[in-house]
Parts: sequence; structure tokens; C-alpha cells
Amino acid sequence: MNKAHFYQVKVNWKENRKGTLSSNVLGENITIATPPEFPKGEANVWSPEHYFVAAINGCLMTTFLAVAENFKLNFVDFESDAEGKLEMVNRKFMMSEVVLKPTVTVSNEDDVELAKKVLEKSENACLISNSVISKIKLEITVKVKKD
Repeated sequence: MNKAHFYQVKVNWKENRKGTLSSNVLGENITIATPPEFPKGEANVWSPEHYFVAAINGCLMTTFLAVAENFKLNFVDFESDAEGKLEMVNRKFMMSEVVLKPTVTVSNEDDVELAKKVLEKSENACLISNSVISKIKLEITVKVKKD
């Protein structure tokens, strides 16, 4: 994949501190707002901070799926929790850290080490993680599904 790819997103302000994200190539529009921790922020609406963490966590999953296929890892489930830390650094707010907590379930004890290796390679290859200055921490859990 040597050629550049472009992803277009538009935001339209609607009211207060809320707007709508859209893209010409995607069907569904998404609401976005200032988080409630900030003045006039809104609870129960996805914020740029949530989307930032979601982009990293989602990229981990999609990269994992490709790497797992390449390594022929047989897994029965993948899920990942993620938490971003927003703090003041050098007098600017920034997402200083994102902790990824992926859990992979395999059906065979022999696949546990391979699953860990695949997760580590996936985080290392994640293009979104590689595009941010936030520290990315990986806390891996691999489970074996008992029949």
C-alpha cells in the first residue's frame, strides 16, 4: 500500500456545543459535542475525546484481524476496552495516554502465546496509534474457552 488514501469528514454545528459529523461516502451521520467536563458540555453524547480513543481502539481491532489472519491464529472472540487520559501538558490539554485492554479468547491452550504475539504486533502496526503522540499502553488478556 504505497499510494496515499484520503478520508473526508465534514462537521456542521447544530446548537449549543453540538454538531453533526458526516462523510459523502458514509450513510449515517454522527452527533458530536463538547464533553460534560467542559463548560456547556453535554452528557450522553459522543465527544471528540471519545472518538479519539475509539479510533485507536477500533484500529487495534481491525489490525488484529488482519495480523491474526496472517499468523493463522484461531480465535473465538476479540474485545477491547480503552481509556484515554486527558490532562494539561505544557499548558495545553492533550490526550497524553491511551490504555488498550484487549481480550482475545482462543479455544486451544497452545494458541495463548501466539495470541499475545499477534496482539503486540497489531498494536505496533496500528496506523492510528502510529499517527498520534499519545503514549499507548497495552494490557493483554488471553483466555482459553473451555468446552
